[in-house]
Amino acid sequence: MKLSQRLQHIEQLITQPYDHIWDCCCDHGWLGQALLTRQAASCIHFVDIVPELIDELRQRLLRHFPNQTQWTADCLDVAALPLSDYSGRHLVIIAGVGGDLTAELMNKIITTHPNQSIDFILCPVYHTYRLRQQLRQLSCQLYHESLVEDNRRYYEVLYIAAPSSTDNNAPTISLVGDSLWQVKTLAEYQQAQGYLTKLLSHYQRVEKSHPEKAAPIVRAYHSVSITLSE
Repeated sequence: MKLSQRLQHIEQLITQPYDHIWDCCCDHGWLGQALLTRQAASCIHFVDIVPELIDELRQRLLRHFPNQTQWTADCLDVAALPLSDYSGRHLVIIAGVGGDLTAELMNKIITTHPNQSIDFILCPVYHTYRLRQQLRQLSCQLYHESLVEDNRRYYEVLYIAAPSSTDNNAPTISLVGDSLWQVKTLAEYQQAQGYLTKLLSHYQRVEKSHPEKAAPIVRAYHSVSITLSE
């Protein structure tokens, strides 16, 4: 199955070697299957909280990838990933769930595994500002951030490191994004402008009923400047 633009973008970000990659809630395992096909890690772990989805995925994997040492498929809460059961370098991918839930999951995973080498690729649906707040509180650091438009919706993609595995030279995470707004083409500029306009419209609506909550966010996004490099 052909990956969506969003999942293709995530898949192409993964160029470093990992021992374990965890595909969590990412469109029925298609992203993990693409990573399994190109052997992006020693083992790809598929995780979903819905038993029927995991059963269906397991049957598909058994047909196409009979070597079960290369993958696992388990019905688990993402907050309870058994990372400590596996040594080595981990990449956890959480895509397609809300920013609020992603923030909760990140808090649980990082506080439960403070001494493990864990990277994350996050692609939330909405509420990225709340997620970025949580990532700053957890002292995560940024490898890469980007904006993807898929099926007329905008997604931020954050490739980050947990505190125990960070490069000390890596930047901290901005509440509204930094390199996210530094673009190279007119098409990227128009995409970034469309996303920023949508964010401001949303939070200005929220501000009418919850000014104490939304006003600082509106000010933060008003300060964003999109830069088109030559």
